Amino acid sequence: MYQMPIVRMQERMQMLEKTGAYVSVLWQQPESLVFVARGRPYRSEFHINPSDEMMIMLKGEMRLHYRTPEGKEEVAVIPEGAAIHTPAGIPHSPRFAPDAYALIQERARRPGEDDQFQWYCPRCDHLLHTEVFNVSDYGKDPVSQAYRNFFDSEEHRTCKGCGHVMPNALAQGQ
Repeated sequence: MYQMPIVRMQERMQMLEKTGAYVSVLWQQPESLVFVARGRPYRSEFHINPSDEMMIMLKGEMRLHYRTPEGKEEVAVIPEGAAIHTPAGIPHSPRFAPDAYALIQERARRPGEDDQFQWYCPRCDHLLHTEVFNVSDYGKDPVSQAYRNFFDSEEHRTCKGCGHVMPNALAQGQ
């Protein structure tokens, strides 16, 4: 008989805090992916997901930055206990403190689907860089890998529009 998993959110949040990890996958099935995420102090990229996402703030507040079809950056504030739906293809950047936690549900990736992570110049809003990943296992924390690839390259962090070099947030411990 199949045992349906019961997850104690408080225990998962404590585990993330204790280990310093940012993601704890609760389950990952062919049509669903659910995980608890802890805020990253340096989050600045916009994620483009090939599936819809639903985010619930378990603890703390999220400022969900997103880009409109016209390319304008907007911010939706999601208080503790509230949820938001983000449609597939919308560039979004969930920003919340390291002591805040969100429950994320989305569809597991289908073969050939890629996630994109984009950074924009903080001075002129020019696109700096795009990382593309095939996310077959969210437990491998593709967001952290995208960050390493971006911040480890001064070329990626240098704006072709205005010449500004985005500081390396990982090296600065932000």
